[in-house]
Amino acid sequence: MLVLLCLLAVAILLYTGIIWPNSWFVSNNKVQGLDVSSYQKQIDWKRVAQTGRYTFVFIKATEGKTYQDAYFQANWRGAKEQGLLRGAYHFYTASLSGAEQADNYINMVPKEAGMLPPVLDLEVSGKDRQAMLREVNVFLKRLEHHYGMKPIIYTDLNRYAEYIKGHFEDYVIWIGEALFPIQWSNVTNWTFWQYCDRGHVPGISEPVDLNVFSAGREKLYELSYQSISYSSVQ
Repeated sequence: MLVLLCLLAVAILLYTGIIWPNSWFVSNNKVQGLDVSSYQKQIDWKRVAQTGRYTFVFIKATEGKTYQDAYFQANWRGAKEQGLLRGAYHFYTASLSGAEQADNYINMVPKEAGMLPPVLDLEVSGKDRQAMLREVNVFLKRLEHHYGMKPIIYTDLNRYAEYIKGHFEDYVIWIGEALFPIQWSNVTNWTFWQYCDRGHVPGISEPVDLNVFSAGREKLYELSYQSISYSSVQ
């Protein structure tokens, strides 16, 4: 009975995110961040910043060709006011063209000096793989042309194997894998890792995704310097 109670307690702690096994594998990664959307509702960015733990945040901006996150503007402004590096991501819809989805993102996300590169969030598969690859490429190129920065690609291990490997590996890769250490996968070129999807952070009422950056803070700032350089010549 005691063993069962202990197992139940561990299961509850894991389910609620109080403990997270992947945390043991990021102890050497000093540059940590978050990604948020309307799911987290209103965020107290001052309290987030006061923890002193987080350097960057990726904020959901758009999805498909019409959806625009209702909390994006507040999050975009609030994170900047607290000195966090921030970027914006688009959740990709397989049934729509890359061009119209890119236009939705461009209409929502301002082009600012100091921002992190735009992010493609690819978590879905298309019926026609080659057509999907073409449209994803259109989306990426359209954002790169507008923002002057090569986008980041967020994806899971399945979509990485299906679309990214052998096609878009020269992009900055952000892998979402909350159950197992990224070090156990065959992805060796990751730059960001979303290692937990049930994090608890002061100032955020709902569970939130936690991330790490693979290198030091200087390398992270180099990504944002691209937008500063691009802005200075406009």
